[in-house]
Amino acid sequence: MSDTQLTVTFDGGGIDDARAIVRALEGVFGAPGDLPADEGATVRTATFDSPDAPRAASDPAAGATLSAPVTVTVQGTPQAVEAASKTLARAFTARDDGAASGDQERERQLLLEP
Repeated sequence: MSDTQLTVTFDGGGIDDARAIVRALEGVFGAPGDLPADEGATVRTATFDSPDAPRAASDPAAGATLSAPVTVTVQGTPQAVEAASKTLARAFTARDDGAASGDQERERQLLLEP
């Protein structure tokens, strides 16, 4: 593991939706350093220590469903963001809403739908 982090921000949906998304990512990144916990929040965040080479998840969050659309922003190394985006697209109905790249970091926004 490196000290690189993947930050995931959730906007929309409820706490159970945020936790379902985190569970989908755990197969690739392991347990997050912090879990979305605030029941009353509209925007939640989870942070994962990102391995240099995220492992492949064969069937992330099989049967996972969301109660409402959730906008998810993933931010970290290009490899981590790509792995997170692919994992979420396999686990949920996802629409890519854009990406931004920096020298060493990337950001991608996805809309996950029920």
